[in-house]
Amino acid sequence: MTDQNPQALINDLDSILDQERQALVNGDLTKLSGLIAKKETLITDLNAIGELEHETLSQVQGKVSRNQVLLDSAMEGIRAVAARMAELRRVRKGLDVYDKAGRRTRYGTRGSVSLEKRA
Repeated sequence: MTDQNPQALINDLDSILDQERQALVNGDLTKLSGLIAKKETLITDLNAIGELEHETLSQVQGKVSRNQVLLDSAMEGIRAVAARMAELRRVRKGLDVYDKAGRRTRYGTRGSVSLEKRA
């Protein structure tokens, strides 16, 4: 059990959630691991306190939901980048085409492959 009062823990959690949101908005994913560890500790401490009222936690509930949406979006973006990188690697190896009979043929690339970057 913690020595801090429940409101102090909630205030700390509120601050961590604001920092987490800022890191997500700025794309600073490296900062998230430390914040998540702190957040988990605070939530564990809050769960150890039996006399918390629902109203007391309602102020951070919206921030938790908001940050979860941001985390989900960040993960979706990371998965999209990974899929795009895998597709680029596949294309560099060659091109697959299908003939009239539906047979797949691969045309390999020759020489060095360069990627054109456009603004």
